[in-house]
Amino acid sequence: MAHFVVDDLRLAYDDLAPDGEVRGVVVLAHGFASNRAENWRRLGWYAAFAQAGYRVAAFDLRGHGESDKPHAPERYARVELARDIIRLMDAAGIRRAHLMGYSLGAHLALAAALAAPERIDKLVLGGIGGRLLGPPPPAPAMSLAEALLTDDPEAIADPVQRGFRQFAEAQGDDRAALAACSRGVAAGATIPDLARLAPSTLVAAGAQDDLAGDPAILAAALPEGRAVVLPGCDHFSAIPHAAFRAAVFDFLEGYADDDGFVFE
Repeated sequence: MAHFVVDDLRLAYDDLAPDGEVRGVVVLAHGFASNRAENWRRLGWYAAFAQAGYRVAAFDLRGHGESDKPHAPERYARVELARDIIRLMDAAGIRRAHLMGYSLGAHLALAAALAAPERIDKLVLGGIGGRLLGPPPPAPAMSLAEALLTDDPEAIADPVQRGFRQFAEAQGDDRAALAACSRGVAAGATIPDLARLAPSTLVAAGAQDDLAGDPAILAAALPEGRAVVLPGCDHFSAIPHAAFRAAVFDFLEGYADDDGFVFE
């Protein structure tokens, strides 16, 4: 297992080259409560990128997977998690790459692309959408951190929070670390200055993903944004969807037209 060190934290990563010619480099940032193996390897993204000739670098965020898991929310400042993406690129010797993130990873990828546009070619944001720009929804009865830590999972009324709790338990995650991550990231949440985003960007989300909202709304706010709505998908089922994969490769290869993507 390769790792890079940020202060006293060891962050695990993969750096995978395809057989034959390398046609490009993609850096991947996974979603909350997931990890590089679950989000990208098990769901077939590693294999798909390798088959298409892409080198892949993917890491486990702080508090996730094989990376260190501090329990202090201040160790999960949003700006530092976004910088970890660039630190991964530095550790792997990658000067410039395409960047793809899902859910929390998409928020961090967006922040990284705004902070270091000279390092990013194309940007793929999955599992986020128009909710990023709108007013915050009504607060649920308990916070995500509380849902992760409660001794009574049956008390979790919010279906998204329940999904994260169930996923964390199925993965055997450190729920205290995830709760700290949730608190630390939420403390630094702001609406980014999207007009400054330099890379051409694909925004993708499931048609039933209420956590993300309409990806077309977010794409329309970007200087070079395109959107894809994934039919029949919610926040948790969109990642392996064939339409998502097809849209990503069409986008990276330059096959998408100016109207973006439509899947019925």
